[in-house]
Amino acid sequence: MNILKKLQDEFNLKQNQVENTVKLIDEGCTIPFIARYRKEMTGSLDDQLLRELYDKLIYLRNLDEKREQVRKLISEQEKLTDEISKALNMAETITEIDDIYRPFRPKRRTRATIAKEKGLEPLANIILEQNTKENLVLLAKSYINEEKNVNSSDDALQGAMDIIAEIISDNADYRSIIRKLTYSKGFITAKAIDEKKESVYEMYYEYTELIKQIAGHRVLAINRGEKENFISVKIEAPVDEILNKLNNIIIKNNDKTNQIIKDIIEDSYKRLISSSIEREIRTDLTDKAEEGAIKVFSENLKQLLLQPPIKDKVVLALDPGFRTGCKTAVIDGTGKVLDTGVIYPVPPHNKIEDAKKKLKPWISKYGVNIIAIGNGTASRETESFAAEMIKEITENVMYIIVNEAGASVYSASKLGAEEFPDYDVALRSAVSIGRRLQDPLAELVKIDPKSIGVGQYQHDMNQKRLGETLGGVVEGCVNNVGVDLNTASPSLLSYVSGISGTVAKNIIKYREENGKFSDRKQLLKVKKLGPKAYEQCAGFLRISDGNNILDNTGVHPESYEVTEKLLLKLGYTLTDVSENNISGIKSKISNIQSLSNELKVGIPTLQDIIKELEKPGRDPRDEMPKPVLRNDILSMEDLTEGMILKGTVRNVIDFGAFVDIGVHQDGLVHISEITNKYIKHPLEVVSVGDIVDVKVLGVDINKKRISLSMKI
Repeated sequence: MNILKKLQDEFNLKQNQVENTVKLIDEGCTIPFIARYRKEMTGSLDDQLLRELYDKLIYLRNLDEKREQVRKLISEQEKLTDEISKALNMAETITEIDDIYRPFRPKRRTRATIAKEKGLEPLANIILEQNTKENLVLLAKSYINEEKNVNSSDDALQGAMDIIAEIISDNADYRSIIRKLTYSKGFITAKAIDEKKESVYEMYYEYTELIKQIAGHRVLAINRGEKENFISVKIEAPVDEILNKLNNIIIKNNDKTNQIIKDIIEDSYKRLISSSIEREIRTDLTDKAEEGAIKVFSENLKQLLLQPPIKDKVVLALDPGFRTGCKTAVIDGTGKVLDTGVIYPVPPHNKIEDAKKKLKPWISKYGVNIIAIGNGTASRETESFAAEMIKEITENVMYIIVNEAGASVYSASKLGAEEFPDYDVALRSAVSIGRRLQDPLAELVKIDPKSIGVGQYQHDMNQKRLGETLGGVVEGCVNNVGVDLNTASPSLLSYVSGISGTVAKNIIKYREENGKFSDRKQLLKVKKLGPKAYEQCAGFLRISDGNNILDNTGVHPESYEVTEKLLLKLGYTLTDVSENNISGIKSKISNIQSLSNELKVGIPTLQDIIKELEKPGRDPRDEMPKPVLRNDILSMEDLTEGMILKGTVRNVIDFGAFVDIGVHQDGLVHISEITNKYIKHPLEVVSVGDIVDVKVLGVDINKKRISLSMKI
């Protein structure tokens, strides 16, 4: 297989784009580095497409490896023919290669192998050839052998039939036909194991859908319902059509063999083929559903990580709890913890006045601007307490509900213990809630992405694949934003292009021993950070108060000389950059192509340099909509049909979006209520973190369900 040509065709790319990209990958370049600093080589491919291409490259290479492994195994049996070799060359999936290898795979003892041991293979061949004019019962008599337990013509014929059934079962072409027919015309069905048993899977208690039409989220829901023993699931294949198709292909017009071959085909399909094809289809449906869910999770995670930070604000973080109380932490604008404690304003304690006496002086003393409340247990009650307290103080304080998914994971982790050895687990969680409001990216990188909770059915998926994909998302976000070299945690640094966990710790150690970095080149003095790693990471690391203003931009050190030539040509200096006097630089460039030729730099790199010079140290997250802050509370009981509210999209899934409208329960905007135009997926219109206007369609207090619409 020509892998490069395959990639070129699949992604609709030019030959040099694919060749250069694969070359860079094989040289050890990371996806963020290739996407940002090698645009001329790739034709400005973005990181998402580069990751898809990388995944496909690995798949095709594994496919080629499997192909050659099977070729070798068949060759070792001295059964490799030109036809088999050609079929292997044309196979485009692992399943196709497995089908080709099936007849040659070592088998456990089957009815067919036992029949062969009895010497019945010649009889099977005669029947399969369908050329005989003899009566098969008479023909089978010559194969009677009491020593081998072939006591009658019927025994001999049954053994021959078993051999032929296995031959049909092992035929790659037949399996492909059956698989395609089952996919295109088969149904997936689900039934309740106990109809009286209530569960969230009740819609699948009597359920049938065409296999080719079933949506991924329904596949995952069915899988979970089956796993939890609420429903049984089956594939209903178009059996008659499959058997007719096989009969038309296999049966020759011979009165002596027609009926027995027809019986063998039916036996082969029902006994040997159908169950394995069903398993394959279930697996394939699950794989595709998981890939779709992972993509949704990835997009949600990306939007969550890129939420705008609330900078330079003092935050009072509250981690709600009933019995153990509400853990509190005051955090200054730099993320430093100023004070911690525990209050008990909610049941069963209800020490509301004591809690106010503790927090009101803190708000005044530390100049608290925002109260961040975790959205877990007792969040609703804690929110009521906070809203009431805000009304009683003169300071201008707002509150916001923060998604605390994963905070407890961080709190109990080794990293949490290292960062706050003197705090118990609960207090660490409060700090995490406050910090993730101040800088979502810097705090959330400390948590396993799978634990952040912006997906669907994430615990049912291939965890290795999910982890790799989400890790790539975090890596992309971190490098897109850039990292302050002098303040970043080891967790944040470890996601920077080219920096491993060990090197991240070495950077922290160097910083502690030598003071703040003043120049990117000092990175080369960090243990185990060599020239290749420096090339990969330097452009993504920022030094805000260093010797060279370019160290606080996304301009790569390899482009510093070109940047200085550009500034000189346009009448600017590095001082102008540091003083933000570069606005209007584009108006001074009449011909970007001519300037590119003169400076001997590609147009994409030149455009990126200009963009960085106009806003040195810029944070792309600042351009995102700010989160909605509140100073009063709504409850589900306050909601009425037709009410218009502003909310924040918390999660996007296949069938809609969950929106926080200021009550404890997020409301669901079904995909049909997102927009008036047809969309295949909610992500076409909304993303996690979007601020949207919604209309209340209905409220079910008993089931804690809120139906919303964006079609206002």
